[in-house]
Amino acid sequence: MLKMAGNKSYTIVEYFGGDSGYRCGYCKNDKGNFSHGMWSHTMTVQDYQDLIDRGWRRSGKYVYKPKMNKTCCPQYTIRCHALKFQPSKSHKKVLKKISKFISKGELPKGPAEGEPMDSVCDQAGQREPSNACPSQVQRAAITDIQKELPECPAATEARKEAGDGAPADSVTPRKDPESVAGERATAGAPRAGMGADPGRPPCRKAKDLRKERRLQKEQNRQQSEGDASIVSPTPPNPAQTTQPKPLEDFINESLPDNSPHRLEVRLVPVNFEDPQFTASYQQSVALYASYQMAIHGDEPSECSESEFRRFLCDSPLEAEHSPDGPEAGYGSFHQQYLLDGRIVAVGVIDILPTCVSSVYLYYHPDFASLSLGSYSALREIAFTRQLQKQSPKLSFYYLGFYIHSCPKMRYKGQYRPSDLLCPETYAWVSIEQCIPQLENSRYARFNQDPEAGDARVLKEVGRALVLYRRAVMPYAAYSRKRKGSSDEAEVQQYADLVGQDCAERILLYRA
Repeated sequence: MLKMAGNKSYTIVEYFGGDSGYRCGYCKNDKGNFSHGMWSHTMTVQDYQDLIDRGWRRSGKYVYKPKMNKTCCPQYTIRCHALKFQPSKSHKKVLKKISKFISKGELPKGPAEGEPMDSVCDQAGQREPSNACPSQVQRAAITDIQKELPECPAATEARKEAGDGAPADSVTPRKDPESVAGERATAGAPRAGMGADPGRPPCRKAKDLRKERRLQKEQNRQQSEGDASIVSPTPPNPAQTTQPKPLEDFINESLPDNSPHRLEVRLVPVNFEDPQFTASYQQSVALYASYQMAIHGDEPSECSESEFRRFLCDSPLEAEHSPDGPEAGYGSFHQQYLLDGRIVAVGVIDILPTCVSSVYLYYHPDFASLSLGSYSALREIAFTRQLQKQSPKLSFYYLGFYIHSCPKMRYKGQYRPSDLLCPETYAWVSIEQCIPQLENSRYARFNQDPEAGDARVLKEVGRALVLYRRAVMPYAAYSRKRKGSSDEAEVQQYADLVGQDCAERILLYRA
């Protein structure tokens, strides 16, 4: 990670445009997939958070953004409100399936129902195009030319807003006015989604409720017969109504004690200097190859150790720790699922300032019938809720892309409440409001305000930061040094795609 005065870290990227079409992994169109691409040499977690909130997503160190109005299968960024999530009937069935296996050792017969991919992640990592050859950026100390950087109050204000966790352009669903980013619990009140409210009376038993209903029915019958001497039972207090069981309870119940099998989840940072990561590396490589060949039909050469490392270990994200952040810190991690001490599945995730972002999942083919894709998503949502206790603004679970035009990828919309990202205004819109539009058209603008636009567009391309000959400078200074550069249109396109905040923080490499 390159640093400047004040120990400031910088993200360094190379932008490759995206004029050529290539094969789509969803509809199999040979030339229908279009996206913009960048190679990220290094990246801060805040910059990546801002990028995925503008429709970008990473595959290894390659960061890409689909051309939504041109690509054959538009891919909309989807996020789940982890604190408000309640498991559906199908989710509960998955947890019961896991419980039955752990307690009795019985594997379900046949493939998992309703899970074509058995993972909330994409089928395979987006591959960088052949013309995307990253340069050898020097990692030596770079020249401090901070005096050439223009003052940018807007960027400072944006960082302040990011600290508050509530983007100004967020569209709030009408039915759920409290579903906003960075939601914080009121002082003294329990946080949403964290279990029963200790300030309220305990939940009432079903037996007591049935007894009360019988008394009420008997009273109504006798009143109809003119007998008014029956004393009415005390009406139920609204505060005593039964609260939904939290996700954590369902997960705990699926892992009974004194069972023939033991399942545990271990969080390991993606770091070759970490002893747990290195000790389990070869086992993870073999598991990945087995999964890719059995589930996706890859050839051995397509799931080699080098491919595994490129796709799931080479992350541009630099590990960071913050006083108000989660104990594990920010960055890229592997969540290893160990059955009786053996790794049977690995969920690759990024922990970012306001979310846990799911990258990929691979598992042992022998356990395909256990619906490990859905199970890992439920565990990752619960993990997000756990992290939120340590870092209040970390409250969302990102599932990658929602692809409505591909029916087998619609299951991501089952993790609710969830939002889709408007591809034009970058505002979050409730998925319930988006589905009717997607039924009529593959591409849709979700923001209903016709006057709304991209609030974070960079109006002056000269303010975009570039890295040129190991020196950091605004594009305007770079253009003067080059005596009129011919790449202004490309830099403007890049700046439009990453937005003002990132354009004024990220270093765009110039040869």
